[in-house]
Amino acid sequence: MILNMGPILRGEINRMEIRYDLAPEPIADVAFPEAAHVEGMLTDEGGYMRLHLTATLPYRGQCARCLAPVGGVFALDFDRTVAAEGSISEEQLEQMDDAYVMIRDGKLDVDEPLREELLMCFPMRLLCSEDCLGLCPKCGKPRREGECGCPEKEIDPRLAVLQKWLDKSEK
Repeated sequence: MILNMGPILRGEINRMEIRYDLAPEPIADVAFPEAAHVEGMLTDEGGYMRLHLTATLPYRGQCARCLAPVGGVFALDFDRTVAAEGSISEEQLEQMDDAYVMIRDGKLDVDEPLREELLMCFPMRLLCSEDCLGLCPKCGKPRREGECGCPEKEIDPRLAVLQKWLDKSEK
């Protein structure tokens, strides 16, 4: 969304409500059934402008450990200081890029920095629960469903001959 900053810059208003939907960047193995719903406020507090947005993004995917379907709503709070072009040096902007959004030609584009923040903060791995035990490496049965009967320890095949020798000596 591109905001016309004219009324705020001229002092006609000191706050602007923001409410819109934002199409997220695609992420591998994650489906977004709806666009991100964005709500927030841009406030001018005597020349000091703040942008506060809250984005909620529904998602669906698979648990990274047990492959069970996972779904939910990812929420992100996005806070930035709004600065006019030329009010901050390029060096300062590069050092604190994640603290500012810039007004260019009287307009403020909030989509690009918000999409970037959503992409950076979205979980790298989805889990059905924090204590998910995953799948049995032998048979593939989800461990949350109980024991599968597969042996816990497996002898290294290179040392199996030694195990047979130890079994003979114990008899």
